[in-house]
Amino acid sequence: MAEVLRRYESEEEEIFPLYETDQSGILSSTRHVLEEGEHVWIDQERLEQLAFQWVQQEGNGAALYTPVWYDQYHFHDGTERTVNWLLLLDALNFCFWAEKGQPRWQIEYKGDLLNGYWAEAAALTRAVEEGMPLWDATYLCNISSEDLAHIFRGGPASPPIPLFEQRLQIAREVGQVLIEQYNGQFSHAIEQVEYDAVKLALLLAMNFSSFNDVAQYRKHEVRFLKRAQICVADLHGSFGGKDWGALHNLDSLTAFADYKLPQVLRHLGVLVYERTLAGRIDNQELLPPGSEEEIELRAATVWACELLRRAMAGHDRHLTATEIDQRLWLLGQESTHMRPYHRTRTIFY
Repeated sequence: MAEVLRRYESEEEEIFPLYETDQSGILSSTRHVLEEGEHVWIDQERLEQLAFQWVQQEGNGAALYTPVWYDQYHFHDGTERTVNWLLLLDALNFCFWAEKGQPRWQIEYKGDLLNGYWAEAAALTRAVEEGMPLWDATYLCNISSEDLAHIFRGGPASPPIPLFEQRLQIAREVGQVLIEQYNGQFSHAIEQVEYDAVKLALLLAMNFSSFNDVAQYRKHEVRFLKRAQICVADLHGSFGGKDWGALHNLDSLTAFADYKLPQVLRHLGVLVYERTLAGRIDNQELLPPGSEEEIELRAATVWACELLRRAMAGHDRHLTATEIDQRLWLLGQESTHMRPYHRTRTIFY
């Protein structure tokens, strides 16, 4: 695996000198996992083929990346209320999948039957439309289990949202930290870091325990910061890069390591799993959070996106790792023909 990583280093020094700073520590810490890992690999040849294929598709008129923000499922009023609402959205953005053979949590919203992230966003928007002040830090600090259950109520045949108690505690933590450190407004945190995307992600991880997405791998700390980074990206997307979304340093963010991206990368042949691990994932067996297999899956996902970025740059097409992440995630929304994703019960993705 180390040879695959070194393959791009000389090119990287010339094209992306800022890489060496690795301000978040994500690339350097996950690289260690790939160099020692025994369960997940990146297929260098297939990765380069995919990069070339994408560049060719764009040359034939296909858009590799089109900035998208789906207003129909997201609350947005252009004020600090939206900033707080987005913080709550991404604080609760994790683990929507069902146990093997069980139905998924889902809601109906304005005629659409939704599950996963879209259902979460729509449920929080529906709650605002019903008069629940989800931007109010005092309300969140004291939110009742009854209120949260009402917010995430599903359809008649829907089970409850997974990890409900964890979501309740996290919603309360969001309110508490906002009150104690930011006078109730997350916009003050954006101002504190001077609109720097990486610094904002690090601040989230430092001050909100539920955003501190860090693991231990063979006595080494490994950073992922999935939801912290996606919160930053969502602020930028929701405000169209203006006002509270006028963040800079976005190209220093990494991919958001979850369970959908490795599924897609495996389907595309970029990620290769050791046989026993592949069997466990295909049988939808649970992988413990913090296990070597789970950490390797996420680390390989981060680096596969990073190496795709570098390979595409070699063809004079400069996408960020975040833009590559969104392309893969959208491909994963049509995943019925793909093998299963790995299943880990965690608050971090």
